Amino acid sequence: MGYSSLQACVADLEQSGQLKRIDPEVDPHLEIAEIQRRVFARGGPALLFTRVRGSKFPLLGNLFGTKERVRYIFRDALEHVRRLIELKIDPMAALKHPTRYWRAPWTAWTTLPKKVGYGPVMEASCTISDLPQLVCWPEDGGAFITLPQVYSELPGKPGWQSGNLGMYRVQLSGRDYQHNREIGLHYQIHRGIGVHHTRAIERGEPLRVNIFVGGPPAMTLSAVMPLPEGLSELVFAGALNRRRVRMVHGQGPLPFHGEADFVIQGTIDPAQTKPEGPFGDHLGYYAKVHDFPVLRVERVLHRRDAIWPFTVVGRPPQEDTLFGDIIHELTGPLIPTVLPGIKEVHAVDAAGVHPLLLAIGSERYVPYGTRKPRELLTQANAILGQGQLSLAKFLFIAAQQDDPSLDLHDIARFLQHVLRRVDWTTDLHFQTRTTIDTLDYSGSGLNEGSKVVIPAAGPVRRELPTELPGGFSLPESFGLHSPRVVLPGVLVLQGPAYRGVDPAQMVRNLRDTTTPISREHDRTVEEFCAALSHDHALNQFPLVVVVDDSVFAAASLNNWLWTTFTRANPAHDLHGVGSFTEHKHWGCRGSLVIDARIKPWHSAPLVEDPAVTRRVESLAGRGGPLEGLF
Repeated sequence: MGYSSLQACVADLEQSGQLKRIDPEVDPHLEIAEIQRRVFARGGPALLFTRVRGSKFPLLGNLFGTKERVRYIFRDALEHVRRLIELKIDPMAALKHPTRYWRAPWTAWTTLPKKVGYGPVMEASCTISDLPQLVCWPEDGGAFITLPQVYSELPGKPGWQSGNLGMYRVQLSGRDYQHNREIGLHYQIHRGIGVHHTRAIERGEPLRVNIFVGGPPAMTLSAVMPLPEGLSELVFAGALNRRRVRMVHGQGPLPFHGEADFVIQGTIDPAQTKPEGPFGDHLGYYAKVHDFPVLRVERVLHRRDAIWPFTVVGRPPQEDTLFGDIIHELTGPLIPTVLPGIKEVHAVDAAGVHPLLLAIGSERYVPYGTRKPRELLTQANAILGQGQLSLAKFLFIAAQQDDPSLDLHDIARFLQHVLRRVDWTTDLHFQTRTTIDTLDYSGSGLNEGSKVVIPAAGPVRRELPTELPGGFSLPESFGLHSPRVVLPGVLVLQGPAYRGVDPAQMVRNLRDTTTPISREHDRTVEEFCAALSHDHALNQFPLVVVVDDSVFAAASLNNWLWTTFTRANPAHDLHGVGSFTEHKHWGCRGSLVIDARIKPWHSAPLVEDPAVTRRVESLAGRGGPLEGLF
């Protein structure tokens, strides 16, 4: 059976040697977050901070910090969930292999939420200021809940069948929220709660919201699952925990999870927003200050033995990377049933997840002649029309027929496969002035940017150089220098700082989004491409990226992925040698060049506080309370 509570999970992990108690007092302002990041980077244990400055509640971090621990926590359920997914793909499988699926009816029963009148979360109450005030990055605008489970139901259609459980960040303090009465609720585009919020506005009524923190780990994972509309996260949590979710009714207009550690009950006034942020987010930059909904707090309930779970996000990989891994493991087999012809889709964590998608599709309909992207384009449109996948900026898609052994998780090999086959005169397909991730500031505004689809099918067109050719040189007048080969066929160049706007505006933008931002175009890369002839040695590299620091970008594949795809807006930042526009189609005859320099309107990268770093390192030194953890 699954865990009945977070306390049961903690006890199990401690008994099996996968959890360490941190008993010295630690500060929730930056210190705990830096400890967690360092322990995660070392593949360390879950951490229970028993003495947290300013709070009576212990904090639990790094719970999902290794693949092995995630599989251990859900060890009783993963195989059963996989079998339910197999039945979803092929309903006749139960008749073909009855012994394999004999427990499926019991697993299905556990998916149904259970209506109860009482739960342990009702044992005590407190205020918002009593909760742990966790601040993870120096410029964060206040304390945040980093593992919230935000529950709402469709106004006018109550019941868990219309419910949504999502992980939308919650700001507990800072800005101009009324103390203990208001908290900020930030949700991104294409999130389920947005449908409920829209309906509440149409009806002219407040939206009831309950925020759960803690409880069985299955609830936390279910809150981040990108489930199809109409499939309740509570159902998935029941299957994953092999135990029905206990929902308390009769204690307010909206039910809440009785076995959570904390519940915050309140309402959103559809007409009210307040500035929220900044917040150090999972792309590795600060999410800026924007107006978002405000939750008017009615009461805060908690268990007497409540534990406050948290995570820390930042430049990937972080703990949330493991969420992505288990989600892919569980839902990956469903992709071909939702997107015909698609074999696999991979949102690249190192590039911030949404900025870069890789996909393997097929070219099934033209068995004769030279294969080139046809069906791949249809499949790419289907991918970009699917839920959160629609937030991608770059989609590279290849035909499986050209190499059946392709593996999307071998990113270097997949990109080389594409670059050997792609034709930059025909295979660049843009969508302009469209939606991108709310947290991505490389575009033209909040939720606004562009996309490019890069398909590859057919025979090899070129071999990829692995080093600079002899006598390689660049025109000096453009200030591009320090070339380095990142991958076969991929070259990075260091460019001058992007011109056009005072760099100090980057800092001001963190605190003030009301001032219009100048988008004066820096033409350095565009003019550099125009100056090169078709026979310049640069064109031996099909892909060239201009960055602020070529040593950093070339130091590892992850550095290059993060730098390139979080800092580029395809329609603005893709240039090419020998570029042309023909019947509104843009292409180039030489290298494709991406301008991935930081622009003045981009958000600031996350940097740790040096004083906190020194403090944390002293705790981990010889004889310190954290000795041996990192």
